[in-house]
Amino acid sequence: MSVVWTANEAAIATGGDARGDWSATGVSIDTRTIRPGDLFVALKAARDGHEFVAQALEKGAGAALVSHIPEDVPADAPLLIVPDVLTALEALGAAARARTEAKVIAVTGSVGKTTTKEMLRTALSAIGKTHAAEASYNNHWGVPLTLARMPADTEFAVIEIGMNHPGEIAPLSRLARPHVGVITTVAAVHLEAFESVEGIAHEKAAIFEGLEPGGIAVINAEIDTTSILRAKAQDVGARIIGVGESGEARLTDVTLTDIATVVKADLLGTDLLFKLDAPGRHLAQNALMVLAVVDALGRDVTRAMLALGAWQPVDGRGRRERIVLNETDDQAVELIDDAFNASPTSMAASLDVLAAAIPNGKGRRIAVLGDMLELGPTGPALHAGVAELPAIRKIDLICTSGPLMEHLDAALPAEKRGPHTDSAAEMARLLPGLLWPGDIVLIKSSKGSKLSLVVDALRKLGQAAHQSKEDPR
Repeated sequence: MSVVWTANEAAIATGGDARGDWSATGVSIDTRTIRPGDLFVALKAARDGHEFVAQALEKGAGAALVSHIPEDVPADAPLLIVPDVLTALEALGAAARARTEAKVIAVTGSVGKTTTKEMLRTALSAIGKTHAAEASYNNHWGVPLTLARMPADTEFAVIEIGMNHPGEIAPLSRLARPHVGVITTVAAVHLEAFESVEGIAHEKAAIFEGLEPGGIAVINAEIDTTSILRAKAQDVGARIIGVGESGEARLTDVTLTDIATVVKADLLGTDLLFKLDAPGRHLAQNALMVLAVVDALGRDVTRAMLALGAWQPVDGRGRRERIVLNETDDQAVELIDDAFNASPTSMAASLDVLAAAIPNGKGRRIAVLGDMLELGPTGPALHAGVAELPAIRKIDLICTSGPLMEHLDAALPAEKRGPHTDSAAEMARLLPGLLWPGDIVLIKSSKGSKLSLVVDALRKLGQAAHQSKEDPR
């Protein structure tokens, strides 16, 4: 692997004191995933990262970024000593951004930012060397960490920027200095910290404050707050590309099948036809945003479209998988794992996907829904309102979990009402016994609702069936 930081470069970037002549091939904040050669950054979060410096060095870290030498670390260990670790990480991020000629794309949005970031990674990787945020590293340490990890010869960088409270996005955008800012959508998320959806829109629009001169704003043209996003983009002098059924990039036809999405679009006067190997109208919107970015950067849209044809959702964000219950007679259920994030907007999109799915044999469409968090006082009404979505009519059984989902359970027609549990752990114990071969099961919730426990329980069903076949004892 190529060197990302030498001791001298890191010392100059941070103003720190480098101990030893070391080099780093990566940057890590977690000893559980650290790789040999990484620079370990001893951040203070739930625990103080200085407690893990010795362990990081034992695992082969090239050096550690610290504010003091921990007691269990030798004085001659390879270190970079700074007054404040997070400030130094930000400085590393800024220096990495300054030394590269990469085109930088920053992505935010109430829903779909991680999916769009991953689509951009896939599309741009077919065109040039691409660096993108891991997982959902999109906060005050995730953005500088992503930048600090960026190799100097990167051609495209995709930075995800998130927020929970007002004032978080603009500083991160100024750090990333994107050439393109993308806002996937604005929806009723984080209402505990904002008075209105309009307030969320203003915060999302702050991503344009960091745009480089002559920058490009790619925005959702189909939401009530589009005018707020356009106004901010205009204020900073950005070129605007609206994406949706109207705007500069238009979806002209979206056809959902059981396993795919076929999209026709008009991208600034050019007709496009492409296919995604996953169903979802929201995915078509995200993909067209990606192609608008590629086109705005003057790169090959056709290559990007072909690459997107092989893109798949990541775990917890709509990934589909087959859980084999009995290999002898090919009995299985299909799992749609969307247990990482949820809002009223994404809940509707996921239920649309389930409604379009075709079960095998006598299988059913089953939704297992957990609480949508951070909705503030509107939470109970927004949960109950899910019962009014058109997709509900095509879903056979709806199981709910969590105190907020009690409001949906009460609003559902009796014939669709499955069991309600107080906890995800209880649902994980209960659900496997309710399934039939051929069922399609959607698991949808906010990450904090922990319905990933239900996903794990269903995957264990398949593992148990496989082990039973191998070992009949």
